[in-house]
Amino acid sequence: MKIALLTYSTKPRGSVIHTLELANALHHLDHSVTVFALDKDGTGFDYPLSCEAQFIPAKPASGEIDKLIYQRIQEFVSYLEQSQQSYDCYHAQDCLAANALLTLFKQGKIPHFVRTVHHIDDYSSIYLQQCQDRSIREASLCLCVSDRVQSELQQHYQINAPRVINGVNLNRFSPNGASLKFDGSPIYLTIGGIEPRKNSIRLLQAFNQVRVQFPKARLIIAGGATLFDYQSYRDEFFAIAQSLNLENAIILTGVLSDAELSALYRSADAFVFPSVKEGWGLVILEAIASGLPVITSNQAPFTEFLNDRQALLVDPYSVDAIAQSMCSVFQSADSLRLQSQSILSQYSWETSAKQHIHYYQTLLYA
Repeated sequence: MKIALLTYSTKPRGSVIHTLELANALHHLDHSVTVFALDKDGTGFDYPLSCEAQFIPAKPASGEIDKLIYQRIQEFVSYLEQSQQSYDCYHAQDCLAANALLTLFKQGKIPHFVRTVHHIDDYSSIYLQQCQDRSIREASLCLCVSDRVQSELQQHYQINAPRVINGVNLNRFSPNGASLKFDGSPIYLTIGGIEPRKNSIRLLQAFNQVRVQFPKARLIIAGGATLFDYQSYRDEFFAIAQSLNLENAIILTGVLSDAELSALYRSADAFVFPSVKEGWGLVILEAIASGLPVITSNQAPFTEFLNDRQALLVDPYSVDAIAQSMCSVFQSADSLRLQSQSILSQYSWETSAKQHIHYYQTLLYA
């Protein structure tokens, strides 16, 4: 089968990693896969991709989000219109790529397209909300990655979307290998940047409480490449950090290379991820595979694959609860590591790829 997978970025966000790992797994099952990605800086993927990749130049745009989204969709469309290749299956992992495929579908240039919904956002931009709605309602086939998203798709769109699993690459993430060195102890790690849905401000406030018991503790916030601007939230975060005198206790890594990311996991003592809205939480599997005890939100989708013996599950809206778990996690760290390791075998990218092939074939031969 010839498969085109589309993603909106070359930087490591959850849906981007899902795309790349899925592409590798499909390739290893002897399918012909091409990944199409918008590329802002011309550097491509810092990622071991085994199949073909085509990078679509993403030019600078004005600061207005609606104009940016329109431009990114058109960059996808213009590039794909010139392509001499045709594919059995066109599959988008985000609403930008899906809107581009929808345009080509309406022009009769492709026969159908698949859209995986990783999470449903409440956008303040009406245009962006319409883009998201179109990408879901008008897809030939919608897939999703969790029971939570599956339920939301049924409730808000009346769509019965089959669920496909995420996976974890145990060759990339394990307790063994290089690590990075940081001053201070213990080291708490979170990944995803500073965003409202990552619950960054409550995590910061909880970390301030932790410093009473562990005055040399450090909080590492990694990642953060995103299409959207959360500057006002970031400004509030840094104002609070300054008022609490935490600037020197927080380490912002920005976007990391593939090798640096796996080493960073091994450098931490605990992984803290009190997100209030997530499609699934791929980074949690990576942290578990790297040997870290995990603290995360006591809500779906995390409770779909973790129980309270495998992770410390907390109320993400309670700063006190997050802080208490950050202080107490080391008392049960060995047990959490042992219990959580058992879930890794359930989540392989090969299994995910086989699920995708099944649904691709269902679409093609319906």
